[in-house]
Amino acid sequence: MSTVGELDPVIHVQARLRIVTVLDTLGPGDSLSFPRLQTLLNVTSGNLATHLKRLEESGYVTVEKVLEGRAPVTYISLTHDGRHAFRVYKKNLRALLEQTTVP
Repeated sequence: MSTVGELDPVIHVQARLRIVTVLDTLGPGDSLSFPRLQTLLNVTSGNLATHLKRLEESGYVTVEKVLEGRAPVTYISLTHDGRHAFRVYKKNLRALLEQTTVP
């Protein structure tokens, strides 16, 4: 039986998995505003900020504050490394789910 690759612990946390999944639906270089992402995920701003910080520290997302008029708006996008890590995560998860256990 072949071994399955490790599931990335940064992505594997449910909230971060949901964040990366949503951001992966965007094209490379596209971003979502913090309030829009918060609405899509139905999470508190504090919870979202905490998980985004961890993803940003890992190099999986970029968080950019832009001044629009007089109000700052925060935009989040998935980095190239984040997309790659998510592809590997999905591949390893599929392999894990398809793996049969021999009694």
